[in-house]
Amino acid sequence: MGKLTLEEVKVGGVFETTFWKNPDDASSYPLRATHLDGRRAPKVVLSKDPRVVAGVPCRVRVAAITKPERSDHGIIEATYSGPAPFKLEGVYVDPIVARKLQVLLESGLNILLDGPQGCGKTTLTRSIAQTLGMEFVFFNCGAVVEATDFFATIQVRAGDSGQPVTSFVKTEVLEALERAGAEPEKRFLVFLDELNRCQESARNALMPALDSSRRVFHPIDNRFLAISDNVQFIAAVNRGAEFSGTFGIDAAQLDRFAPLQMGYLPADEEVKLLRGRHPELGQALVERIVAIADAVRNSAELEAGLSVRATEEVCVYLKHPLMLAEQQRMLPEVLKSSFCGRFGGRWDDATTDAGAVWALVQRELMDAQARPPT
Repeated sequence: MGKLTLEEVKVGGVFETTFWKNPDDASSYPLRATHLDGRRAPKVVLSKDPRVVAGVPCRVRVAAITKPERSDHGIIEATYSGPAPFKLEGVYVDPIVARKLQVLLESGLNILLDGPQGCGKTTLTRSIAQTLGMEFVFFNCGAVVEATDFFATIQVRAGDSGQPVTSFVKTEVLEALERAGAEPEKRFLVFLDELNRCQESARNALMPALDSSRRVFHPIDNRFLAISDNVQFIAAVNRGAEFSGTFGIDAAQLDRFAPLQMGYLPADEEVKLLRGRHPELGQALVERIVAIADAVRNSAELEAGLSVRATEEVCVYLKHPLMLAEQQRMLPEVLKSSFCGRFGGRWDDATTDAGAVWALVQRELMDAQARPPT
């Protein structure tokens, strides 16, 4: 795309950009940007408009350009024109959910993504961080046993003398909170995956971090650590009788979040996603894989869902040179492991969930063969 020229940046022009805190504390402009519409600006872009929020994409109007004749001096002064449309590359989000998500992100609220396994909660959060220029911090709560495990773990290592030494090691969460305080010009998105896989007593340690207190206890320094405003939390949960090792989230903990319900991708969006990742496979074959997955997901007999990881796995199998020449013949065999294998029992035992899935798979395959080609 290249760098913009001054001829393209006129006073009164409207562009999309993201401002950050101006590192020059002596400047009268607290906000600074370097790009307009995704291209490098010909001069530094500055703003003092209070409606502009650091780190939040917005549309701005060029109010003035100083020293236009100089390539090494001058500024582009911009004022707020409106919110930028919320765009996430490479991931599908329901339009209503996307609108809610934009409001919550711009408001700085904690977000709870609630949806079936493999529906894209982690991918969505990673894409949000990338889109907004935030540092993505991933933390799996399934490893948390004690309250302090959110922030530090005890590790045993060999000391200089060869004897075992016990020491505290900071978690990714604690490191991010410390960095956020030291680097206010950056924004951090802390993703708490599978929040309900740790016990309620351990989750209570997060309560002050998620409410107006905005602080946590630092177990290594033995003090409270304030959480700066450039940190936002998103958590994800899988809820349902089919999940083992999960714990309920009580009303007080839920109230610290703004909940958003997610579901599986619409079939046409899943086909588009898989075709983009696996162009070696034909459109009709990918559509058949997704149609079978949808039949499994919508079955009233099964409690558990079927993740997008399963359809992706099928594509990985079928595009491999070992199977590429016999895709149609190998498809049922692949589905036995990639689809049926994600349920209890065996594919050849009709009394189990895996057997019920296999019956669905066979029916869908026969229906596909009976349909005339389009």
